Amino acid sequence: MTLKSCCDTPEVPIAENPNPRRCHWPKIDLAIRYHDEEWGVPVHDDRKLFEFLVLDAFQAGLSWDTILRKRDHFRVAFDNFEAEVISRYDKQKVKALLKDAGIIRNRLKIHATIENARKFLEIQKDFGSFDHYIWQFVGGKPRINRRRSPRSIPARTRESDAMSEALKDRGFKFVGSTICYAFMQAAGMVNDHNVNCFRHSQLI
Repeated sequence: MTLKSCCDTPEVPIAENPNPRRCHWPKIDLAIRYHDEEWGVPVHDDRKLFEFLVLDAFQAGLSWDTILRKRDHFRVAFDNFEAEVISRYDKQKVKALLKDAGIIRNRLKIHATIENARKFLEIQKDFGSFDHYIWQFVGGKPRINRRRSPRSIPARTRESDAMSEALKDRGFKFVGSTICYAFMQAAGMVNDHNVNCFRHSQLI
C-alpha cells in the first residue's frame, strides 16, 4: 500500500453508516483515513504516481503505519516528490537526508529514490507521461477483484511481475514484484477492497 499527499486527496462519498464495514488492515486513525479516502482510487497524476513509488520503496521491510506517521515529513524532505528536483540531488542533500529523523534514514533507499527519479523522467520523455506507461500493465483500466478474506489477497500477480521486470530493465531500484503490487493497489490499478468493505462498490 501506498500514499499520496493529503492536500491532493480526492473527494469521495462519505459512508452513510458512521461505522461502515472496512477491510481488515486499517487499525490506527491515519490508516483508516487512508483506506477510506485514498487506497484504491485510480491515480493518473505523474507526481502522485512517483510519490507512491518512493513511499512503497521506503516501506519495504517496515510497517505501513510507520510510513503513514512519517508521510508529511517525507513530503517536505523530498520536495513534494517532484522527480525533476530529486533527480538533481547531490552529496550534500544525501547527507542532509541521512541526518533527517523524520524519514527512513536508509542510504540505499535514498540513493534509489534519486536514481528512480532520473529513470522516471526518461519514461516521461519516451512515453509522454509516466501515467501512460504504467497503466499499460493493467490494460489502461482498473482490475476489479472480489476478495472475500485477507488470505485471498496475493503478494504479487502476473501483472506486477511484468511491471517489476520492465522497471528493473529500465534501471529502477526497489521495484520487486511485491512492491509493484502494493503500488498497483494504492494507485487504483486494482481494486482489492474486500467485497464487504463499503469502498469496494464505490470504486467500481
